[in-house]
Amino acid sequence: LPLLLEATLLQLASGSRHYNGFYYNHIMNDKGNGQDKVVYFNEVKLVVETPKDPVYSSNGANVTLPCHYRYEPDREAKHKIRIKWSKLRDDYTKEQDVLVAIGKTNVAFGDFQGRAHLRQTGRNEASLVISDVRLQDDGKYRCEVIDGLEDESNVVDLRLQGIVFPYQPPRGQYRLNFHEAKRACQEQGAILATFNQLFQAWSEGLDWCNAGWLADGTVQYPIRLPRKPCGGLHLAPGIRSYGPRHQHLHRFDAFCFSSGLKGEVFYLDHAAGMTLEKAKQSCQDVGAEIARVGQLYSAWKFLGLDRCDAGWLADGSVRYPIAKPRANCGPEEPGVRSFGFPSKGRFGVFCYKER
Repeated sequence: LPLLLEATLLQLASGSRHYNGFYYNHIMNDKGNGQDKVVYFNEVKLVVETPKDPVYSSNGANVTLPCHYRYEPDREAKHKIRIKWSKLRDDYTKEQDVLVAIGKTNVAFGDFQGRAHLRQTGRNEASLVISDVRLQDDGKYRCEVIDGLEDESNVVDLRLQGIVFPYQPPRGQYRLNFHEAKRACQEQGAILATFNQLFQAWSEGLDWCNAGWLADGTVQYPIRLPRKPCGGLHLAPGIRSYGPRHQHLHRFDAFCFSSGLKGEVFYLDHAAGMTLEKAKQSCQDVGAEIARVGQLYSAWKFLGLDRCDAGWLADGSVRYPIAKPRANCGPEEPGVRSFGFPSKGRFGVFCYKER
């Protein structure tokens, strides 16, 4: 009788419950911190597993974000499992619903409609397939598995292989508020870079002394070689930050991010050179369009485009890509050289054509 009474009192105090085979107690503690201990009497719990390492992809490709779930100890699910994928902010707060699935039925949302579906080729698989990957797909995704009242999740980091480039408009340095910077990158076939993308570019050698907007509304710039005009001689190399700025009032440059291309960038020339308007028409005449800055950077980075001839781009700038540095082609390191935004002059043109 004393043992029966003790068990009854423990059940009343702790709130024992039995849900879907998950038989557990929330044991109330006496520390007053609100953190009750969970005890699994029959040790049945749901586990969701995703890769610890990032999954890499590129613009226009198809990618699978792996996710599997299991029970400890192993058992069959007694109900239809509900699977939910969400795209997260860098601080892991929810940002966007991607897909919800129950059994064989699944629904994608927003920009993922027609591009996202669930792969369930194996037992207890909940992997997400995204087709025609876009620049804005880069980021963290949460795979959530729901069995009745049992809910577990894990995160997959999708990273696009790409390139970060600094951008100034024709009007000159520090002329863009946050919204104008965002639009300027989009007009050049790119998006505002994230901090992680800028950090990756810095680790690969990007050194730029002008501050630019990032996607989170902060203003930062990457320094490999410390110097007086760029934060001081005695600071260590790294990403210099102005922190969050007023998105309407403050003005800076932009750091844009571009990934792989679905087409090709090529150069057209004319013996006497071309004006900007003539250059645009020349691209149209061959079934193409004048290339954007992001497309030129991507062709240089991923396709090894190398041309020691200056050409017009869509924003009115004149640039040329050098993959193999040589005499009379600018500095000793590879890069995209710029002549700025000449109001006069005749040059060749870089065109872009979809495959």
